[in-house]
Amino acid sequence: MIYFTSDFHFNHNKSFIYEPRGFKTIEEMNEAILSNMLNAGIQPDDTVFLLGDLMLNDNTKGMEYLRQLPSAHYCIVLGNHDTSTREMLYRSLPFVDFIGFATNLNYKGYHFYCSHYPAITLNHDYDKPLKARTINLCGHNHTTDKWIDWDKGYIYHVELDAHDNKPITIDQIIEDLKQKVSIS
Repeated sequence: MIYFTSDFHFNHNKSFIYEPRGFKTIEEMNEAILSNMLNAGIQPDDTVFLLGDLMLNDNTKGMEYLRQLPSAHYCIVLGNHDTSTREMLYRSLPFVDFIGFATNLNYKGYHFYCSHYPAITLNHDYDKPLKARTINLCGHNHTTDKWIDWDKGYIYHVELDAHDNKPITIDQIIEDLKQKVSIS
């Protein structure tokens, strides 16, 4: 299985991050995110795309949380808070297979461009089937609306804020896209 999420913001002790997610403290948010990842059903053969902004402030504590993630293959796309120091720390994690600013994923005939920032992938191909389009999977905005940028291009938000602080499977994303395109 393939999972997506972004914007953990471990240790980002700002109320505008954790309060809209339903938490009273940063510690409560950190623990809930880790618990949700551990309870998501992620298996050692699975791949998890983390689309940026994994931690802030205390890198040591942030790395402690990252080391507790469930065993899987992880692809980390860097976000605006992922400094070169944090990139080096991420590279030290034994389960990280990829680190970069964006990556492509082809899955069951669907084409995805995975980035931290929303990216316009629209090519005036409204009349083409979903499998002939490239869909941007992203985070960054901390929106609760996974479709907030759909009118700008084929953009689907995977950040925790849009998915009840949990990762989402690629198959669920595809189901969401099919429903969106069928009603568009």
